[in-house]
Amino acid sequence: MKDPKSPICLKLTNEEALVLFDWISRFNEDDKNVFQDQAEQRVLWDIEAMLEEQLVEPLDENYDELLKSARDKVRDQED
Repeated sequence: MKDPKSPICLKLTNEEALVLFDWISRFNEDDKNVFQDQAEQRVLWDIEAMLEEQLVEPLDENYDELLKSARDKVRDQED
């Protein structure tokens, strides 16, 4: 059995990380979020902080363009 305290690693592309960071940031700012338990909110705050430590794009003056490009790369392509 895996040690419950051992970390789980997720691999994301930079584009995926940026899209996820932006969504979590917006979600965390909304006061209308409904959580079943405060632990859910804590996990989202922690993920946002971890992504913020890794990403440089949120500080870039062209953030909106970088985010749009990342979304375009991550989005499913229509046939």
